[in-house]
Amino acid sequence: MTTTPNGQALISLDKVSKIYYTDRIETLALRKINLEVDEGEFVAVMGPSGCGKSTMLHMLGLLDRPTDGKVAFGGRDVTDLGDHELAPLRNREIGFVFQTFHLIPDLRVIDNVEIPLLYRSMGARERRRLAAAALEDVGLGARMHHFPTQLSGGQQQRVTIARAIVGEPRVVLADEPTGNLDSHMGDEILGLLRRLNRERRTTVVMVTHAHESAKAADRLVRLFDGQLVN
Repeated sequence: MTTTPNGQALISLDKVSKIYYTDRIETLALRKINLEVDEGEFVAVMGPSGCGKSTMLHMLGLLDRPTDGKVAFGGRDVTDLGDHELAPLRNREIGFVFQTFHLIPDLRVIDNVEIPLLYRSMGARERRRLAAAALEDVGLGARMHHFPTQLSGGQQQRVTIARAIVGEPRVVLADEPTGNLDSHMGDEILGLLRRLNRERRTTVVMVTHAHESAKAADRLVRLFDGQLVN
């Protein structure tokens, strides 16, 4: 596997713990997680419901902060960065694919894909060109002017992948990307993620509960009760 120019992993968690507090209880979601993801790697994260998989993905995606420990991206410690510094880093470097799609139903497919580019210094014509190219990459060039409700579940998930890759991020984080799909559509999505990884060298970290889905990855990481296990 390749690493960043300074020899560090692309993303690393160093003794990361996460506790969620409420008025009456505290929940330990992650306990001293040590994990490195190299550039160009495809990693699957497996474990039972409630074991901390999504929480760990949020840490890797800089969407949440650890209660304890350090998070680094590209060899840079980003643990204590403020939201004004993390937001552009996420926008440039990380694409997100969610199980429930999170598409805006009143926007056409191409407009949904353009959304991450709205936060960059880029003209409308260039945004439209890149969004159209991303939709072609996922096989939906003919559907770009449809609305999400006019698409099947598998097609909607492909739109979310197009939205994730439109800005050419270094890493795509996918949270149960086949969870709402039948086996045929799920295989298509896994094949697409694998192609992105192989052809573009895009780093992929995918949370899944399915052993068959995990086989698409190069490496399997198991999580149980907030801890990594062998």
